[in-house]
Amino acid sequence: MNNKNIVLITSGQPSLNPRLVKEADSLTQQGFDVKVIYQYWSEYATKLDHELLADKKWSAILVGGTPSINKLYYWISRIRHKSYAFVSQYFSMKYGFAENTIARTNKLLLKEALKINADLYIAHNLGALPVAVNAAKANKTKCGFDAEDFHRNEISDDVNSFDVRLKKYIEDEYLKEIDYFTAASPLIANAYRELYPQLNPVVINNVFEIRNQPKINTNKNNVLKLFWFSQTVGRNRGLEDIIGALNVINNSLIQLHFLGALSPESQHYFNNLATFEIQYYTPIEADEIFDFASKFDIGLALEPGFCFNNKIALSNKIFTYLISGLAILASNTAAQQDFLQENKNIGELYQIGNTKALADIITKLFNNREQLNEYKRNTFNLAQSKYNWELEQNKFLKIVNEVIA
Repeated sequence: MNNKNIVLITSGQPSLNPRLVKEADSLTQQGFDVKVIYQYWSEYATKLDHELLADKKWSAILVGGTPSINKLYYWISRIRHKSYAFVSQYFSMKYGFAENTIARTNKLLLKEALKINADLYIAHNLGALPVAVNAAKANKTKCGFDAEDFHRNEISDDVNSFDVRLKKYIEDEYLKEIDYFTAASPLIANAYRELYPQLNPVVINNVFEIRNQPKINTNKNNVLKLFWFSQTVGRNRGLEDIIGALNVINNSLIQLHFLGALSPESQHYFNNLATFEIQYYTPIEADEIFDFASKFDIGLALEPGFCFNNKIALSNKIFTYLISGLAILASNTAAQQDFLQENKNIGELYQIGNTKALADIITKLFNNREQLNEYKRNTFNLAQSKYNWELEQNKFLKIVNEVIA
């Protein structure tokens, strides 16, 4: 044991943040005493949290209540949060209003963090950034930040948007105070470096543990199975493109599978778009996704590029498809285009919105199973040789050890 304490903070939930979980696991394996502080986000994530946390050697502390636990506390915090947001939007973000708007439980997260005299506080989303910085200042220690997204432009590129103004304010106030900075893609790192030249971003890819890699399933039958997953199945995620392409192809041997939380309205919307039957699956535990995904042939990375962040982020979908041995079919966002150009022969790119081009690619792979299986083998092998957490974690651990040395 090295007797060092590290606190990871998120204004979401552990099961919704695989990067946080991987870092907590790695730090624990290195002998650090690790605690995670988080707030409630959704009921389905709470169910996943129970399964996730059952066998973890690090501890997780929930603050701010939930709709079923400390209900009064939870609803009061929501009312306060809306009040802070109103003031931030229409009057001022100073005097703590921005911090209490960016995270519903900002004060409670900070209160809990201050109880732990940690050697390092790590913020795992923008709502946690003020908490980590202020806890580190109060306890005269270090803090770091992991940027999974280019946060100010993850919803809108409009500089007058309240979301953009709020996130810019938080970044401007707090990124200058951190001791290290990691980012989830090369282009996100570059974007932050341009804004804040003093930062020295280190790219930590959204990869997963190779020990979770299932056996590869090459395609040996007539059916071609396409797979997409996310926390939520919803509109404007690129799903309209793939449905449109399969409508054009009109081949019952090509199947489309979605995994994620799905509202009745969204299911009705997608079923009305499709001239074929879409197969839906409810969310599963994070470690189960790889075995589940390996049953399919093509992993869909359909980012629509609706904002700057969506163009430069590399989602964990691609790395899930790699480790599961799926051919990749990706929209041509800047990040995905760079990735497929750097890593040859793992899949195909299509121009966003071009359903005809997308249909042509799928038809080609349906008719050429040799090419399809070559892509599948290449992704499977690439995960083993380059894109896995066993290798990637070394960059993260090196940063932590240097910061707290």
